[in-house]
Amino acid sequence: MATRTQVPVVGEEELRRNLGTRRIPPLPAPRFPDASPVIQRLRRPRSPEAVDVLLVNPPSPDGAVWIRSQHRVGRRSRENMIWPQVSLAQMAAMLHPDYSVEIVDAIALRMDWKEFEDLLRRKQPKYYITQVTAPTLTNDMYGAFLARSLGARTIAFGTHVTPMPIPTMEAYPALDFVLRGEPELTLRELIDTLEGQVPEGRMRRLFEDSDPEWFPLNEGEAREWPLAEKLARIKGLVWRHNGEIRVNADRPFIRNLDDMPLPLHHLLPLYHYRAPLIRGPYTFIVTSRGCTAGCTYCIKHVSYQYSIRLRSPENIVEEIRQLVDLGIRNIHMYADLFTISREQVVGLCDLLIREGIRIRWTCNSRVDYVDREMLHKMAQAGCWLISWGIESANEQILKGVRKGYRLEQAPQALRWAKEAGIKNWGYFIIGLPGETEETIRQTIEFAKSLPLDLALFHIAAPYPGTPFFFQVVENNWFRPGTAWEEVDMDRSTVLDYPGLPAERLEYWQKRAFREWALRPGPILTFLKGAMDPAVLGSALEVATRHARWLLGME
Repeated sequence: MATRTQVPVVGEEELRRNLGTRRIPPLPAPRFPDASPVIQRLRRPRSPEAVDVLLVNPPSPDGAVWIRSQHRVGRRSRENMIWPQVSLAQMAAMLHPDYSVEIVDAIALRMDWKEFEDLLRRKQPKYYITQVTAPTLTNDMYGAFLARSLGARTIAFGTHVTPMPIPTMEAYPALDFVLRGEPELTLRELIDTLEGQVPEGRMRRLFEDSDPEWFPLNEGEAREWPLAEKLARIKGLVWRHNGEIRVNADRPFIRNLDDMPLPLHHLLPLYHYRAPLIRGPYTFIVTSRGCTAGCTYCIKHVSYQYSIRLRSPENIVEEIRQLVDLGIRNIHMYADLFTISREQVVGLCDLLIREGIRIRWTCNSRVDYVDREMLHKMAQAGCWLISWGIESANEQILKGVRKGYRLEQAPQALRWAKEAGIKNWGYFIIGLPGETEETIRQTIEFAKSLPLDLALFHIAAPYPGTPFFFQVVENNWFRPGTAWEEVDMDRSTVLDYPGLPAERLEYWQKRAFREWALRPGPILTFLKGAMDPAVLGSALEVATRHARWLLGME
């Protein structure tokens, strides 16, 4: 039988004495292995497909078609329109041929995130540039995160980061730089500075003409300055320095748009762009920047404000010829307000007619910026559709948002367009300040009375930086728990007015479109358009998507 070992009982005092006399060796200094030098040697060499600069329209958040635009803002495309990324093509032109440049339009190519990440690994860009909008903020920053993890410097521009650079960079550490306002010259100067290059020729003249204070940061004494001091002098730049986010002075606008190189349209997937009722591929031409109208809800003023800069008709026609050579004959004249200058519009039309350039084109306008003669001239030159910002039928609401036109001007302008053979696309906004259910009914009846071929009803969106945004914040009209991704005219609303909550605004948006569309006139217009085999698929797709939206399936 085994005997149990007797464990001596040690008293508390004795135990304390024994521990006190025991020698406990000190902890050794940690010596963790560092594999970094070896990993550097194991890294793959730069791919044959590697580029200096990758300009990116990243994949959509949900697989649907999303619109990102430097001049407007991101939104989910209910009409399934795919917008050409001309702003990326323009920025590419500012860098070519001094740097290797490519554009990736993942929306147009229907690229998912796995394909996009694989592409980033192949392209190994030194600089990753993307535009950021409120409704796609987290999604856009995921692309920047992937690029940053692969070694790229990440750069953002657009209507969200211009008014909100510090909150954006604080929330997303993967973002290295923000280009505020007009981005092209800021981008070029940033990359020149980081690469140690000095702009010459046309580009140098563009810098000097736009800003008399400008001088090359890699020339003369400035060449020896520390990088931080050079970055601090780049106007329009927001950057990081020792953990601090720095916002530099504003950059002056480019004075003469004709001095800019023409956008590199051939870098875009032109044959993947489409719009309702347009036969074949199409793209944009930016004819001017800025707008004199004072609409408080308009995002356009965040980037280009109220200054007006026009391209000459000759310069626009030069770009049109390039597009025709690429096989593009459907063009949207993409401006903050295309008819801002009667002289420019008539001059462009006269030039197209005189030179026999046969294209089909569309544009936007206001009912108080046209006349009968100009509209007939536009139709002769190939214009077949105008989108009009009509917004509301209530005079007080229009005055409150500084829309600035008289109600009787709308039917008059649309009749003139009809006489000229131009189709009318009307845009209306539900939920501007002062809106009630009665004023919404007025707008619906007004829309039904107008000679419109198509009407769309959006809910007002308080985009950051607009006067409407500050008004919504001041009056506490934001719906509780609002996220930036919800600031979108098509998906939902972030507005919660006393007596007109978000749910009622969404109800009236759908009801407005339903009441306008389900009438004999619009149905007949749709059927006539659908009889054309070239646009039948597009028409049916738009009708299906709107039906799903009305039924709450999207």
